[in-house]
Amino acid sequence: MVSSTPETITTELSRDHLVPSRRRIKLPPWLEVAKPRLIPLLLATTLGGMALSEGWPLPSPRLACTLGGGALAAAAAGALNCLWEQDLDGRMQRTSGRALPSGRLSPMGVFTGAISCTLAASALLVGGVNCLAAGLSLLGLCSYVLLYTAFLKPRTSQNIVFGGVAGAIPPLVGAAAATGHVGLGGWWLFALVMVWTPAHFWALAILLKDDYKSVGIPMLPVVKGPAFTAKAISRYGWATVFVSGLGFWALPEGGLLYGILLLPFNARLLQMIKRLDSAPEDLSLAKGLFRWSILYMFGVCLLLVISRQSMAVQLDIQGIALLKQMMMALPVV
Repeated sequence: MVSSTPETITTELSRDHLVPSRRRIKLPPWLEVAKPRLIPLLLATTLGGMALSEGWPLPSPRLACTLGGGALAAAAAGALNCLWEQDLDGRMQRTSGRALPSGRLSPMGVFTGAISCTLAASALLVGGVNCLAAGLSLLGLCSYVLLYTAFLKPRTSQNIVFGGVAGAIPPLVGAAAATGHVGLGGWWLFALVMVWTPAHFWALAILLKDDYKSVGIPMLPVVKGPAFTAKAISRYGWATVFVSGLGFWALPEGGLLYGILLLPFNARLLQMIKRLDSAPEDLSLAKGLFRWSILYMFGVCLLLVISRQSMAVQLDIQGIALLKQMMMALPVV
């Protein structure tokens, strides 16, 4: 029986503090490297891309193949990320207990699993959806592993600004799955995820600043400090609010309901950003913003799906009719 030393207890408590969005849940090693907690949001934005297209709703088999292929591609990307960063993870307090640095999985086993997931994702998307969706999914995988993880992350404090393209590709996959091409709506949601990502990630980076600093990763809070980062979060937060409002026009129908329901989401986002800007060293505020930013993107995608329902379409028709009546009632000058 191994006794817990004060140093061990301190490390465990500190690591609990560093993981802000959930309780520490022990996952099987093979599932842990797939980073399953990231996959639901990627699939939500894929659904959002579908809902923005004229092909919505999709036939059930194609919907299942798209989401299944997307989940497998995301799992492969997570595994390859863990494989590439295993040495770095071993030196970081937050990640030292992961399956690879702790020796619970072998690098060859993870690599084999990642390649298997990639091939399965490609087969599912090519066979059950179309080649464009499959190609975009592979592009997202390569962007995450090569562009962000291998090239940008260790070199620049703006890594997530450009590397965020990897997380913004699922809406394009969804649009391609629905219609065979990427229309205006898909590109709008791509842009929204791109401007949302820095504010979302930098809130987490403020929490993990010391961990990143200890291994020389130039995240923005490490290079410029929390105050500068909070200002940057504010700029990207306002950009997120502006771009999210454009969904009113990006939706084929139901934009009015989307616009109305979006207001409290944006108000809460700006409120939390303002609080962090006023006290950038307060980790509880950074933690709260990080959590809300995840719920925010889930909420936007849910609103997109709701806005394609017949109720929302009817509201659009009635709203336009009411606007026309008001315009006609205005006195002619």
